[in-house]
Amino acid sequence: MAIEVIPLPLPPSADPSKFADFGREVKGVNPGQLTDEQFKEISDLLYKHSALLFRNVDVSPEEQYKLTKAFDPTSESYGHGNNKTGSEKKSVLHPDLKTIPRVPQVQLIGNGKVYNHEGLAEAQLKHPSHTTFHKTVISPEDDAKGYTRFYRWHIDAALYDLSPPKVTTLYGLKVPSGAPQICRYDDGTGDELPVPLGTTAFVSGKTMFDILPKELKSLAVRTKVKYAPHPYVWMAPAQAMSTGLGIESDGLELPYNELPAWEESKVKIFPMLWKNPVTHELHFQVHPCGVSELLIDPLPEGASKDGALYPDGAHLTNLKEVRELLYKMQRPAIAPPLVYPHDWREKDMVLFHNRGVLHTVVGAFSKDQVRAFHQCNLAASDDPVGPSEEDVKKWA
Repeated sequence: MAIEVIPLPLPPSADPSKFADFGREVKGVNPGQLTDEQFKEISDLLYKHSALLFRNVDVSPEEQYKLTKAFDPTSESYGHGNNKTGSEKKSVLHPDLKTIPRVPQVQLIGNGKVYNHEGLAEAQLKHPSHTTFHKTVISPEDDAKGYTRFYRWHIDAALYDLSPPKVTTLYGLKVPSGAPQICRYDDGTGDELPVPLGTTAFVSGKTMFDILPKELKSLAVRTKVKYAPHPYVWMAPAQAMSTGLGIESDGLELPYNELPAWEESKVKIFPMLWKNPVTHELHFQVHPCGVSELLIDPLPEGASKDGALYPDGAHLTNLKEVRELLYKMQRPAIAPPLVYPHDWREKDMVLFHNRGVLHTVVGAFSKDQVRAFHQCNLAASDDPVGPSEEDVKKWA
């Protein structure tokens, strides 16, 4: 049976013109059992469309790991290091992940108690909720009415020592049914987004760059992002903004001298824009919660300084200034018409280009709602590639 490709099922909230190239549903093939020829076709589709959906497929943990690894054959460990997130009790990721014993690169995530699952006799899963991470929360009264929030917009990446995974695979095994919710932004805009219960929401890093005004495109193409050492431990005492798009600047981050041992050589500095290996387009790829500094190059020789920001370059170390600038650049791309909230069904596999999209979990479950997913991403064999000299000349 030939591979068939159709557009993703967009919700009424989405602007179809912004999803012309984003996302495809793939039929006629099991992603866990691809031939070499089929994998090449799927790989090209992924880099062109950023996210692929396979419905009603049976995929074992071994097959999920094999598929994920095929995108980066020399990669080996889970994106945060095998078994590392569970042992680092201070990390904000600690409650969210349980490792499949025989395939340590695959994590069990979800909500509620799961028994006798792939070598785990019992696992207590906890769905991340904005109530434990945001500075402000939805009131119990509004929660009862079905209002919720984005949890944390992010890229799957350790952001220290290890390189960001190229792809992530998410496989829905048990998906509880329930009433849709309304995701509130609560940032003064009045923005709201109807979402399926427990959706995973995605936005395109390409769109995030494309919709920027000229002066912010110029800034993005010239900027590198420096992350804090052990950023998930560093951010753990802090609180997120109501949109889940970064941290409030209240000075609550853990001081560097209280972090686990770290080395400056392992601190990650990435371009703000990451180049797609197939389309060669630029994706705005920043995990806003973990950023500590911005390093901005001066305008290239001959570029106009009219209206340019930081035309002579800059090194921004004030955390509030860094976060406000990033928010100004990233917030437009999470507007309701630009978000794809996936409506999960059991046996859905979503494969996404982790270096081309941002994503977040959304919503909350009651304790008795059991949700079980397998997640796999692998620390990459190399760091992302940024804009070329020609890109800088074109956009700066």
